[in-house]
Amino acid sequence: MRIAVVGTGYVGLVTGSCFADLGNIVTCVDVDKKKIQDLKKGIVPIFEPGLEEVVRRNKNQRLLFTTDLAKAVQEADFIFIAVSTPPGKGGEADISNVKAVARGIAKSINGYKIIINKSTVPIGMGDVVTQIIKQNGPEDVSFDVVSNPEFLREGSAVMDLIKPERVVIGATRRSAAQKVAEIYKPLHCPILITDLKSAEMIKYASNAFLATKISFVNEISNLCDKVGADIQQVTKGMSYDSRIGNQFLNAGLGFGGSCFPKDVSALVDIGKKNGYPFRILPQVLAINHFQRLAYVAKVRKVLGPLKGKTLAVWGLSFKPNTDDLREAPSLTILPFLSAAGAKVRAYDPVTNEKAKEIFKKVKFFSSPYETARGADAVLVLTEWNEFKQVDFQKLKMLMKRPVLIDGRNMYEPQEMVEKGFAYTGMGRGEVLNF
Repeated sequence: MRIAVVGTGYVGLVTGSCFADLGNIVTCVDVDKKKIQDLKKGIVPIFEPGLEEVVRRNKNQRLLFTTDLAKAVQEADFIFIAVSTPPGKGGEADISNVKAVARGIAKSINGYKIIINKSTVPIGMGDVVTQIIKQNGPEDVSFDVVSNPEFLREGSAVMDLIKPERVVIGATRRSAAQKVAEIYKPLHCPILITDLKSAEMIKYASNAFLATKISFVNEISNLCDKVGADIQQVTKGMSYDSRIGNQFLNAGLGFGGSCFPKDVSALVDIGKKNGYPFRILPQVLAINHFQRLAYVAKVRKVLGPLKGKTLAVWGLSFKPNTDDLREAPSLTILPFLSAAGAKVRAYDPVTNEKAKEIFKKVKFFSSPYETARGADAVLVLTEWNEFKQVDFQKLKMLMKRPVLIDGRNMYEPQEMVEKGFAYTGMGRGEVLNF
């Protein structure tokens, strides 16, 4: 099949590369000339496990890169729109990029095409794209607009695409949805065909539910700190209930990244515009923001006044296995620490260079040990695997005070005490061995 994918961000690049790996002829389109030049050389602009190998394996054969939208549209049978829909000032999804691509498709369309919305868009966007193409394209051309929301997790996006739990395809005409389903047929996964608006809602509802689950467990975690319960034991007991399960029950610093914060805000905005003010979702966002402040308060409670204290921060990206800093807890926590007069030292296995452009008052180091040298405490903000294999005796000798404030509950409290550390996590009770 001949496929065009417009947009080479996380979603577009992973989608296009993996479709090419399945044997399709794929052209990825972007307005960023430098990014396209780099991709032609096999240089991938984002950190995503497995993606660089897939790009290099298929580039210049089944996987092509270009800035020429018109040519890509004319040569394709399927056109995926995978551009960003960032949050606007009121939390609404900014759909200007999707509209611009739709106008570009309309100007270049030369025969029957299936246009697939892969971007996360407000409910009803399929109808908007249809109207744009009808108004700006040739009168005699036929096309279908389909919704095919993405469910890719940063850090495991390649695996999520080639081994999906489900594929959702929404369309006005079932025949168009079935043609898109053929692209996914080699993956042998469940495919749900529905109407356009239901497919668009499935994406928002899924992300909002998972975000709600995270905020709920963080609320319980905060109460565990007050009453002396252990959130790890609480969630373990909850997870044996098949109705609850064990995913997204990890207490910590809340959710970040490009999806959950943006999509929950957008869904709240969609509710307002349709006369249904959500009651739960605004609190989900408020709890998520509060969780970062609660962590800063915990640091202050443990260390007292932060002025002059040296703090070693481990992890800056919003989750492990990605270099994405969008809505990361570090963006809130580090400025608070610096403003309080702390000397902040930081290390992230992947995103140090990108972070240097954001955190001007922070000193960066190339290993967790160097970061912790002379520190009054180590603050864990991202649960990278590298931090699980730490030589704690070496770490203890390097630090000014062996204090570990674990924002991701990576370590067992009693084990840390036995290693000679003062330890506190999220929802693990009082500070131990302090």
